[in-house]
Order: sequence, then C-alpha cells, then structure tokens
Amino acid sequence: MRGGNGKVAYIDTEGTFRPDRIVPIAERFGMDPGAVLDNIIYARAYTYEHQFSLLLGLAAKMSEEPFRLLIIDSVIALFRVDFTGRGELAERQQKLAQMLSRIMKIAEEFNVAVYTTNQVIADPAGGVFVSDPKKPAGGHVLADAVTIRLMFRKGKGEQCVCKIFDAPNLPEAETVFQITPGGIDDAKD
Repeated sequence: MRGGNGKVAYIDTEGTFRPDRIVPIAERFGMDPGAVLDNIIYARAYTYEHQFSLLLGLAAKMSEEPFRLLIIDSVIALFRVDFTGRGELAERQQKLAQMLSRIMKIAEEFNVAVYTTNQVIADPAGGVFVSDPKKPAGGHVLADAVTIRLMFRKGKGEQCVCKIFDAPNLPEAETVFQITPGGIDDAKD
C-alpha cells in the first residue's frame, strides 16, 4: 500500500515467525500475499553471536536494496540462553549493548524503523500491591537504547491492554483494545 516503500527484515530468535499469518493480513488490505511475502526477508538466529552476524549481513543487503523496517523478535532471548547466572551478567549486558549499538547504527545509516520485542521477568521487588509484578528483561542497557517502550498484556475476556512505559512525546498511559478477524476494535484510552 506504498507505506514504507521498501522491504522488511525479520530476525527471529525464538522460532515464532509465521508466514501463514501474513496472508490474511495482506488480503484484508487488498494486497497480493505473495508480493507481500516477497518483500520480507527472514532469518532465524540460534545464538547471540549468530544474531550479531545476521545484523552485519543485513547491513550489506540494506546497502543494495531499500529496507524500511527491521524486526527483531526477541532481542533479549538468545542473551538469556547464552549467558546464565549473575557471574555472566556483566558480560551479557556488555554484549547486549554492543548489539544494540549496531542496531542503532543500521537504523540511522539506512533510515530504517526498528521494532523489537522483549521478554519479561518476574520482579520480586514489585511488591504485594502490584497486580502483575513483571519487568522487561535486559535492564537499563535495553531500556536506554529504545525510544518508545510499550507493554502488551491480556485483559479481561478477549481484551488486550497496551501500556506506554516510555515515549518522548506521550505520557504514561494505557489503552484497551480487542483484535478481531476484521482488525483492531474498540480502542479505549
């Protein structure tokens, strides 16, 4: 629909990419699913080093073709697998910072929007008065590297809740919505 007028790169660290989900989305907007899928390049990463290597190769590809979006799902997953325990936390955060720096450089150099998903961890310091004591994995290194942080969670029944945690031009807020076969309905602030 001439939105970004370029390709999408999808780096999958958890094996959750589903091309069959793209088909009904494309059809909903009157687009050719095959053409949409042809504009998505996909790579599965298996270690944090492999993820970094994919980013380097992707930068070379971006210098040849116009890309407008880079999706990394999930940016922290492989770091949590490859580095375990408090003894490796400092090294993990250092390697994570290097990867985030590479991602920011790609975004700036190739004028690409970046969308990353993250995992959450239990926050025992959340206290008894917090109904959902979870916090984003990756700590301050990850939080400081992104511009906008959103958290999605299941609401009542079929509802979903999106909370803005951090955005330069928006206050912290929540909205409730429902995803239906026809799209997103009943957005409420």
